Amino acid sequence: MPGRKDELVLIDGSRIIIEASVRAGAEIFVGYPITPANWLYLYATQRFPIILAAPDEITTLQWMAGLSAAGKTPVTATSFPGFALMKESINMAFMMELPMVIILAQRLGPSTGSATCGAQGDLLLLRGLISGGHPVPTLCISDLDDCWNLSASAVSIACKLRTPVVLLTSKEMVMTLRSFDLSDLSPIDPIQHRFYSGEAAYLPYADDQNRVPAFLPVGNNRHQVRLTSSTHDTRGLLQHSTDEAMANTRRLQEKIVGNLPDFTYYELDEMEGSDTLIFSYGISSAAAREAVRLLREKGIAVSLLIGKTLLPAPPEYFTILDKYERVIIAEENLSAQYCEILFGGRKPAGISTVGSIGKMITPRALVEEVAGA
Repeated sequence: MPGRKDELVLIDGSRIIIEASVRAGAEIFVGYPITPANWLYLYATQRFPIILAAPDEITTLQWMAGLSAAGKTPVTATSFPGFALMKESINMAFMMELPMVIILAQRLGPSTGSATCGAQGDLLLLRGLISGGHPVPTLCISDLDDCWNLSASAVSIACKLRTPVVLLTSKEMVMTLRSFDLSDLSPIDPIQHRFYSGEAAYLPYADDQNRVPAFLPVGNNRHQVRLTSSTHDTRGLLQHSTDEAMANTRRLQEKIVGNLPDFTYYELDEMEGSDTLIFSYGISSAAAREAVRLLREKGIAVSLLIGKTLLPAPPEYFTILDKYERVIIAEENLSAQYCEILFGGRKPAGISTVGSIGKMITPRALVEEVAGA
């Protein structure tokens, strides 16, 4: 990316995501090329200090686990078919508490999907990613500013919480050139790794007040480091159902949920006198923003909420939604996946959804949903 300020350029989200990840402190990109994440892979070869071309997606995650255990912060990018192959290894990395970032560029479903259509169809997969239901922090990009800010946040969260983080995006966001002023981008401070430096024997899974264990890479000359994906105690020794081992497994849930306030991101544009709210995320946010503008031009009061932290679902979303008599949730799928995550299989009164498949949601569809009530 150009280093000069106040410069208007044509740029895609892939380049911004990669640049932000490197500036945030990610050192290694491991990848296997797949549409529509190809440009993320390409730009990574030009920007990351180290890039490893894996022979497949399973190997990608296994290499990332090894690199993370050695004290590096690895990043990869894929779409649904590749992510499906990574799932078991992500479970392993989650249990071992290994920092890493997985960029997921969504495709149209079902099955392996279409590489040329955007969609928002992977959320229910992500909610059930970990066997046992523990949430993986999932951030969702809604515009080019998010490509910069959320990418840096994903690296930071992964390191601070010792966990895999999913950065959710779409084909349109990572492969479409847009006009953008680089001077809008704020500086990124690289993450400072918090490695254990005590004199006492290192306990790889002894947590602190934030429920996060201090980290120490394997191969150091001072302490023994045990990392395991099996049920274990604070020493990393395999145990099955002891109180300590079960408490450690529960801590994995508490660690993510308890620190959720530190990675709760959203955009809220409330209009005085409005009793209607449009709630969207990801690529559909562009249509939601335009629909709100058009509705206000017509004199219709409407507010807007763009969710950027999707999993776990922040309590703030419910506080905002409860203020409105009518809520329209816009997402590019037919099954209203995030609505289901928020409310289960039965939508409360006043909640409606606008979806699509095979094409993006249009501002007109949202305008008609609001104005036609």
